Amino acid sequence: MIDINEIKKYIPHRYPFLLVDKIIEMKKGKRVVGIKNVTTNEPFFQGHFPEFPVMPGVLIIEGMAQTACVLASIELGKSSESIAYFMGIDKAKFRKPVVPGDQLRFELDVIKRRGVIYRFRGNAFVEGKVVAEAEVMAMLESK
Repeated sequence: MIDINEIKKYIPHRYPFLLVDKIIEMKKGKRVVGIKNVTTNEPFFQGHFPEFPVMPGVLIIEGMAQTACVLASIELGKSSESIAYFMGIDKAKFRKPVVPGDQLRFELDVIKRRGVIYRFRGNAFVEGKVVAEAEVMAMLESK
């Protein structure tokens, strides 16, 4: 397991934009699983939506990408001095709203890797049910 302090060694994101709390499973070159605890005090809930807080779908995808970035950073021997740039998001679908109190489980599988470019297929789950899915492609490079 990789905790939040260790995650910060591999990706440059920080509060309020660090969207993965821990890594619970990792198989280099294959798969990574991360957890995000969604709390009511997340800053985006102030405006999305005040009467019925829903986590924006784009932030769920970002959480998936950050989880994937931890695996890529470890594989490539990079640190938070590196940065991942989105190159593409495909086949994104949102199945259920994510609300305060939910725990997101991000599961990502490596589809392809060429050098510092990765393509992942990912699913986000809450209580075992898919809430979002997407394929993400990113490039990892030094700042």
